[in-house]
Amino acid sequence: MLALWLALAAPAGAQARWQGAQWADLPGWGEDAAEQLWPQLRQQCTRPRPPWQAWCRELPPAPVDRLQAHAWLMATLRPFRVGSEAPGLLTGYFEPELAASRQPSERFQVPLLRPDGRPLLYLDDAVDAMLLQVQGSGRVRLVEADGREQLRRVAWAGDNRQPFRSMARWLVEQGALREGQASWSAVRAWLVHHPERLAELRAANPRVVYFREEPLPDPDTGPRGAMGWPLTPERSVAVDPRAVPHGTLLWLDSTRPAPGGKGGEPLRRLVLAQDSGSAIVGPVRADFFWGWGEEAFAQAGRTQQPLRWWALWPKEAPTP
Repeated sequence: MLALWLALAAPAGAQARWQGAQWADLPGWGEDAAEQLWPQLRQQCTRPRPPWQAWCRELPPAPVDRLQAHAWLMATLRPFRVGSEAPGLLTGYFEPELAASRQPSERFQVPLLRPDGRPLLYLDDAVDAMLLQVQGSGRVRLVEADGREQLRRVAWAGDNRQPFRSMARWLVEQGALREGQASWSAVRAWLVHHPERLAELRAANPRVVYFREEPLPDPDTGPRGAMGWPLTPERSVAVDPRAVPHGTLLWLDSTRPAPGGKGGEPLRRLVLAQDSGSAIVGPVRADFFWGWGEEAFAQAGRTQQPLRWWALWPKEAPTP
């Protein structure tokens, strides 16, 4: 995840404080196109977790409009403010798309490893390989021996159980980058001028991610998150599951990032807690899945936004 790269510090203490709230407390509630999230809710409800089983049995097939969607959610859920009044942190991640080959060559020399340590595929750029390690999954345009190309996915298949260390933090500590400016583009630009330090940078993070290859029959489908469901752009978030259980429906209140600044346009919407990551620690900490492609890459790289959110929990279920 890009948050693994960008997060320079993670708050300690993951135990969330859930405080009862009123629907009027949720900024912008009622303005989101909540009906658009219904396919993901229906999908999640095919294998509901215990607190959601009764709620899922009553979930209607599809609301006719936004008003009906919000009315049903308000009738069946309770809002809880998660965490303290102090804002938390929203970062972003995405699914990169890279060129790859099954065999090493003059162009493709950087291996992605299987869980047994054998090469799975080869990339043509060591920096892209580091990006894929951080994101945990990606798409590859695979060049076959006969010259054909096909789009495949490489998914997380485990790691070496070593602690993650932010390479961005390492560069800041080295004085190579300034605090708050450790974007992926800045790191790549630094490596252009210091290629001799690539091995040193890679060694700064002892964690190695292993991959498996998967088909990608539908390019409009996101990678699978920690729950096993495909992630949905701008509707799925990674959370600390000790503070916010996977599968939780959340009302997110933040701002959209903008080029050259922190952003200002409100980002207020329903999201699902469907993923997790080692840098996502604490009750008010989330990684926002932007999707794939160049725009998603740009948005993920610049997302460092204040965050408030509310858990929407079934009325009859005990809170975590």
